[in-house]
Amino acid sequence: MDTSQNQKKVLILVADDDEDDQLFTREAFEDSNLPIELRFVNDGVELLDYLRRQNNYENTAENPMPALILLDLNMPRMDGREALKEIKSDTVLKSIPIIALTTSKTEQEILKSYELGINSFVTKPVTLAAFVEMAKLLGHYWIDLVKLPSHTQR
Repeated sequence: MDTSQNQKKVLILVADDDEDDQLFTREAFEDSNLPIELRFVNDGVELLDYLRRQNNYENTAENPMPALILLDLNMPRMDGREALKEIKSDTVLKSIPIIALTTSKTEQEILKSYELGINSFVTKPVTLAAFVEMAKLLGHYWIDLVKLPSHTQR
């Protein structure tokens, strides 16, 4: 599908503490040529602060609600599983689609993530080329095919 240059950008919030993975994610989505804006937080505490408009994220104009969240499961302070549980139990936030993008790949981890409400479970590719391909596939699916809920600012 062709994505128009004039198409409004879709905000994706990435929760990942690994700087290299953040760089891979940024480069991969830039190479995908999709109308995406990425924002990054480093752990589940920052993710919830962003979504709840707390602390450094109180300004709603500067920190709009994301259309989609990419969530690493293994992060310090509050890991992705805990953050996922909090988000999916919040009546305002639970409709935001969340994709686990993680190195975890055990059947138990996959099952637990879906039980907590994850919308997709994707294992992080290890090379930039594979990451770019994954970003294109995820982007086309979630941006071009899926109808995402429009979120009003809190």
